[in-house]
Amino acid sequence: MNELPCQTAPWWKRWFIHPILKQLTQGISAEKLAWTIAIGCGLGIFPIMGTTSLICFIAAAALGLNQPVIQIVCHSLWPAHLALILPFIKLGQWIHGAPPIHSSIPTLLKEFFAHPWQFFQDYWLTAWHAIVAWLLLALPLIFLTRLIILPVLRAAALRLEKRKETSA
Repeated sequence: MNELPCQTAPWWKRWFIHPILKQLTQGISAEKLAWTIAIGCGLGIFPIMGTTSLICFIAAAALGLNQPVIQIVCHSLWPAHLALILPFIKLGQWIHGAPPIHSSIPTLLKEFFAHPWQFFQDYWLTAWHAIVAWLLLALPLIFLTRLIILPVLRAAALRLEKRKETSA
């Protein structure tokens, strides 16, 4: 069976597309895979640094989702995760009518690493505001992602099944 393309494929296909398609050949349904990808997208942008892998692990374990795929999705979103932390903070502060913080991500990181406990005391409410904003946006993102990716995965599963039948 001519399964998935070889090492000459671009890096993004080798590290993202091929592992997901491989799951379809191993009996995972397109529906379950779509939920895994969608939930990985939503959780991969959770606005607290250093938590997304653990949150994805717990969600996948609790919901019976595919661990490798949810981690691939989560880790592929790290640029979006970092880019969205400050917007989530600002949106959360706007939602709650809280005064804005006037710090950049590098400044916040320096404060965190210099005095972690003090950082937590100073910014726990800001983190809560960011989480509320994330919740409001992540839930629609999860459903929209699933809606978009499910037909693509169904078509890929069908193509893989036909390829398997013709080679058998």
